[in-house]
Amino acid sequence: MTAVHEVLRPRQVPDEPPRRWFSSSELDLIVWCDAAGAPVAFQLCYDKGRRERALTWEPATGLIQSAVDDGEFDIGMRYKATPVLEPDGPIDVPRVAERFRSASLGLPADIADFVSARLRA
Repeated sequence: MTAVHEVLRPRQVPDEPPRRWFSSSELDLIVWCDAAGAPVAFQLCYDKGRRERALTWEPATGLIQSAVDDGEFDIGMRYKATPVLEPDGPIDVPRVAERFRSASLGLPADIADFVSARLRA
C-alpha cells in the first residue's frame, strides 16, 4: 500500500466541524475534529480507481457504507459531474479494517486509534 499523506488546507464547510484529509492512491480519510482537534467523525473511502466505497462513522448513525458514484458519464458530456454517495450492501469490515491498519502507519496516532476503534466496534 502506498504511503498516506495529509492534504494541506482541505476545503472547510461552514457550520461543520473542521476537517483533516489524508490521502493515498488507494484510500482517502476525512476526519472531522472538535475545537480541541480531537476526532469526532470520519469518512474512509477505499478501493479508489476500482469500485470505490465510503465508510462513514458519526456518533448518531454509527458506521454506514456507501458506493461512490464518481460522476463519470459516457453520454457525450465533456465534463465530470460531482461524485455522490449511494446506498450500498453489506460491509466487509475485517477486510477494510486490515487495509486501514496497514495504511494507518503514517497517520497521527489519535486519528488511527479513533478510526480503528470504530471499525472494530
